[in-house]
Amino acid sequence: MTCLSNWHGGSVSRGLLTSLLLLPLSVLSAHGQQATGVPGSPSATTTIDGKQLPPPDPKFGGVIKDDALQSKPWWAPRVVPPKNAPNVLLIITDDAGFGVPSTFGGVIPTPTMDRIANEGLRYNRVFSTALCSPTRAALITGRNHHSVGFGVISEQSTGFPGYNSIIGRDKTTVGRTLLDNGYATSWFGKDHNTPAFAASQAGPFDQWPTGMGFEYFYGFVGGDANQWAPNLFRNTTQIYPFQGKPSGTWNLVTAMADDAIDWMTRLHQTDPSKPLFIKYAPGATHAPHHPTKEWVDKISAMHLFDDGYEKLRERILENQKRLGVVPKDTKLAPWPAEMLKPWDQLSADEKKLFIRQVEVFAAYAAYSDHEIGRVIQHFQDLGRLDNTLVIYINGDNGTSAEGGPLGTPNEVAFFNGLNELPVDVQMKFYDVWGTEQTYNHMSAGWSWAFDTPFDWFKQNASRLGGINQNMVVSWPARIKDKGALRQQFVHVIDVVPTILEAAGIRAPAMVDGIKQAPIEGTSFAYTFDAASAKAASRHKTQYFEMFGQWALYDEGWMLSTKVNRAPWQAFGPANPDPLNNQVFQLYNLNKDFSQTDDIAAQNAQKVKEMRQKFLAEARKYQVFPLDASVAARIVAPRPNISAGRTEFVYTRPMTGLPQGDSPSLLNTSYTITADIDVPQGGAEGMILTSGGRFGGYGFYLLQGKPVFLWNMVDLERIKWEGPDALSPGRHTVEFDFKYDGIGDGTLAFNNFSGLGQPGTGTLKVDGKEVAAKRMPKTLPMILQWDESFDIGSDTLTGVNDADYKPPFPLTANLNKLTIKVDRPQLTPADIKKLQAGMQEKATAD
Repeated sequence: MTCLSNWHGGSVSRGLLTSLLLLPLSVLSAHGQQATGVPGSPSATTTIDGKQLPPPDPKFGGVIKDDALQSKPWWAPRVVPPKNAPNVLLIITDDAGFGVPSTFGGVIPTPTMDRIANEGLRYNRVFSTALCSPTRAALITGRNHHSVGFGVISEQSTGFPGYNSIIGRDKTTVGRTLLDNGYATSWFGKDHNTPAFAASQAGPFDQWPTGMGFEYFYGFVGGDANQWAPNLFRNTTQIYPFQGKPSGTWNLVTAMADDAIDWMTRLHQTDPSKPLFIKYAPGATHAPHHPTKEWVDKISAMHLFDDGYEKLRERILENQKRLGVVPKDTKLAPWPAEMLKPWDQLSADEKKLFIRQVEVFAAYAAYSDHEIGRVIQHFQDLGRLDNTLVIYINGDNGTSAEGGPLGTPNEVAFFNGLNELPVDVQMKFYDVWGTEQTYNHMSAGWSWAFDTPFDWFKQNASRLGGINQNMVVSWPARIKDKGALRQQFVHVIDVVPTILEAAGIRAPAMVDGIKQAPIEGTSFAYTFDAASAKAASRHKTQYFEMFGQWALYDEGWMLSTKVNRAPWQAFGPANPDPLNNQVFQLYNLNKDFSQTDDIAAQNAQKVKEMRQKFLAEARKYQVFPLDASVAARIVAPRPNISAGRTEFVYTRPMTGLPQGDSPSLLNTSYTITADIDVPQGGAEGMILTSGGRFGGYGFYLLQGKPVFLWNMVDLERIKWEGPDALSPGRHTVEFDFKYDGIGDGTLAFNNFSGLGQPGTGTLKVDGKEVAAKRMPKTLPMILQWDESFDIGSDTLTGVNDADYKPPFPLTANLNKLTIKVDRPQLTPADIKKLQAGMQEKATAD
């Protein structure tokens, strides 16, 4: 028989190959590789066994003599996926709870999700981790979030294996596995899995999408982004396609759909036989909520929210029961009136503001779904949709309540502890809500309603409102039970093994010579057939943990810690013993879909058993040490390129250094000195800035006068300005700040007292003081994180629109810019006092 393959020294006969093609892919891959074409010819292809990535080079199969005329050339076969391996479109939206999409009873129109559900399957028991980065890390690796270093978001990483925001090389991504098996791979939208301390152009880039098996990346790095002017990258290069466009005309939600469609088209026209894998991760509906005016007008005209969030919740539950996506006996927990003011108790201005907030949120969700629909339609236009596995997950966690009870025009304010801005302050932003003038979030009352039929929010890992998502899946060539519901337990770690099973590709045992840790998820491909509609869940047990709140699911039982902190309450002392200092609740989800009937008191032994099971899971998956702190971890020390440095010197303009890799001037004394040459006719422009319109600082020349300005989260601007324009010639301009607090070292003692304290700033020109001012408070936690540290000009948004518009290039010549940081150090007396306070708090608890 004629040999068809010489890959790895094995061979497959034509007769055997014909027989194997009649077998399921999983059987075929167990017997050998598929091959096409004449062996050694340029058109020959083969699959690989997938045990080792990349596969070892095959043995040369030609003949080599002394001269070419007597020799026979031979080309290694091109690696391709198994025959009929589907394209894969993996969609995950952001901060959207169970009750958001119309597909699962929500009032927000999501016709694209409806389309996929009607052509495929709905899933109502799909679980996240309760937070962005962790869910996404689990989604692309098939392992639990602590197993891959993402116990929290990357901006809160700490120096423990389960929390360092580094996906280990022994836990390769689905992108890498599919790439080495012959797929074209890409990632569009949000990348929240690059460590904050590795997000600069200094790299390393191994934890960027292009370093994790995704050949093409178009999106933003970090938790969220201004959709009108994002920190946008193509692969690892920052790009600015929105510059020069009229305000309100360019939006990332549309731009990333355009780019995905372009990428698909180029790949299809180049090689129509090559399967595509796309991870599609829009910023919607994470704050800031930035839809286009067209979509806001559409939603506003529908008057979906005029009767308030309690009525909305009831209406969504009615819809869910009518659609059959929740059981008929599903109950709602009581409205949390002690935390969220009932609608009928709101003032007229509060109602007006809150309706505006939610209409913009809903427009953002509907707009995003529409653009996702364009991408799906393009698969159809290319003739590929029939063999495309579409997995569309609504939300990487429950709806976010980080806007607090009142919402906010600026989410950066929340991360600095300002989470209940008065309504009269917010009403000043009413007409521009959702535009480039806001970094907006909505009242948590709406968030509670959008998690219907569950309660609580994003961050709450022990409540279904934080972790129970929903999902639709279609694959026309394979899934025939159209429009049906699946109720099996599915976790985001199950997505990778499902994709691999669908493609007939094995999880590798070795990647780049590194032995791989086992996949921890369970494929849910068994649910695709109608015969398995009622099959028992194969994913039996799953732990949950976030910020010291935790739970354990075990074959329908759910042990939960009682929520002891609302998401916007992030700045107090943390629970010092989150493993044991808890109120434990127990639920039977097989009978209690919405987690409303706590039966812990009647089942003390079951509670004890499940606590022990959680301990075992936590030890297995790197969950320890448990840490209940939230805001404190934002300023925790990390191994970024500025760590341990006290002096920074720059001699040329540069832009784009992210916050996680730039010198931090928070909670410290510092001196910034610029040595510049002013040309004849004077100069102006940006010397140094970090952050932007929603929080940051700027050091610049305005009509020749030196200015230093602190933007206090767009609520106040504190400004030092010299009285005179600088004359032509060489000058030294200096801003010196003396901080009065004892610094962020207090956080090690569960204490925030060293943060956000007052200080005095002094502006000098050629050694002479020209302005001095005391700041009664300083930013304690973070600048606007999607804006960069820029020298010589200002990218994206400016810190003070009244003074300049970016890029505001410096027209003086910069000889040298020096930043010296003098961080406070705790004295023995400070430490003694802090230790006593921590002990007192522990005793009180």
